[in-house]
Amino acid sequence: MKVVRTILTTQPHRRVTASINHRARHSTFASTSSAATPKSVAPRGRALNSSLAVDSNSRSSLAEQAVLHGSRSTAGHAPNRNAAKDDEITPLRRYQELLDSGALRGDDHQTRIIQKLQDLHDKLAYYNPPEIPDPSQSHSLISRLFSREQPIPTAPPETAPKGLYLYGDVGTGKTMLMDLFYQTLPPTMTRKRRVHFHAFMIDVHKRVHAAKIAMGFNGGDPILPVARDLANEACVLCFDEFQVTDIADAMILRRLLESLLNYGVVCVMTSNRHPDDLYKNGIQRSSFVPAIELLKSQFDVTDLDSGTDYRRVPRALSHVYYHPITPENDREINKIFKSITSADPSDPPIRNRKLNTWGRTLLVPESSSTVAKFNFQDLCGQPLSAADYIEVTKNFGTVFLLNVPKMGLDNKDLARRFITFIDACYESKTKLFVTSEVPVFQVFSDEPSDSGSKQISDHMRSVMDDLGLSNDIVGSSSMFTGEEEVFAFARACSRLVQMGSKEWAETAGQV
Repeated sequence: MKVVRTILTTQPHRRVTASINHRARHSTFASTSSAATPKSVAPRGRALNSSLAVDSNSRSSLAEQAVLHGSRSTAGHAPNRNAAKDDEITPLRRYQELLDSGALRGDDHQTRIIQKLQDLHDKLAYYNPPEIPDPSQSHSLISRLFSREQPIPTAPPETAPKGLYLYGDVGTGKTMLMDLFYQTLPPTMTRKRRVHFHAFMIDVHKRVHAAKIAMGFNGGDPILPVARDLANEACVLCFDEFQVTDIADAMILRRLLESLLNYGVVCVMTSNRHPDDLYKNGIQRSSFVPAIELLKSQFDVTDLDSGTDYRRVPRALSHVYYHPITPENDREINKIFKSITSADPSDPPIRNRKLNTWGRTLLVPESSSTVAKFNFQDLCGQPLSAADYIEVTKNFGTVFLLNVPKMGLDNKDLARRFITFIDACYESKTKLFVTSEVPVFQVFSDEPSDSGSKQISDHMRSVMDDLGLSNDIVGSSSMFTGEEEVFAFARACSRLVQMGSKEWAETAGQV
């Protein structure tokens, strides 16, 4: 999952605590502020917003640990309608615990959203999703001859609660709040899925393609069986970073969302944009307008913005990135490495530590048990995969990466591996120190002298805008052309910016 951001606010903590307790008293099923501290249970694997899979032993921030390691009520016991059971985790209670622990600083606007998530949580506790017809039965000869096929639903079940569509700028805490909701879903909601929307649509297109092949020459609507299968897998779907930049997505989204809702699936989405602003200036946008109307009518569309553009709030940067590659910067970075690794005399750095992954051995040039130092060529100059990078970030809370070069079209493989490594560091909450030829945010950017470097595609501009990036920060790159490449590039730049912040430096790197 995305890292939990500490949200900047001018509101004092005491005021927010009072506000949330006031809201708790007016929630039908809200937990009381004096409830006993929940018992901890075994940690779960985290829901991620990239294709990288991190196991449950990976590190997480204090806020993430609080969200992920919370207890649940015993299966089979219905929650109290007047107050949460002492051992039941709810969004409202978990948020209050994060405030009390200091993991978050309160925000009145977030408190308002938490109340909405709490209300949806309470409704889901008593929601019984409809039974989804078995596709194997509906197409069998016996079923066609001797029984009525279950009719395809044409409207959402009356008992299904409306989903939530949370939108706001980068840094307003959308993902953190959605993940908090997902990890505190009632124990009755066993069929659930949390996924980055980009990854979800890739999965959907693969399923649609498979459905078309299965239908053969007779043809038919491939969206319906895909929606049915998705509904069978999850009756609660949480989408992070809902955005539409591709005409192929735009053409199928209305029917896909409509079918999912008709099958009783409850969705929670986060987005940087109001539904009316989705797919602006897109090809054949008129065909997507019905999907926009569906979102506005079937979801509680809620603005999370507090009136502050957090991208323009000055954020203290921790000095973890050094450029250019000079003897002075080399001495400085090695001094930091020596300082960190000398903190525990019983754990001195050793050379060529072996890490085993997928039957391969990766040598770590220099490392203690928690801190590793690599040259760029060690990690990205050889054919390593996401699994290798996950193994590195799982074992070491702090990684030093030295001598990152500026990469052009002839270094595309290096760039892809570097992006995958950054994703692994971000997902595992790794503290990263870097020396690079140019500012690390700009290692993919074109040369200023390149006459074509001034032009970037509309898609890249849209993605960078959604992630709060600008050309002034990361430059522009003609290296990445495909939509998945553009998204991965922009996301990596955004993550590098965040991983250089003071907040990240103070919370990351815990093993």
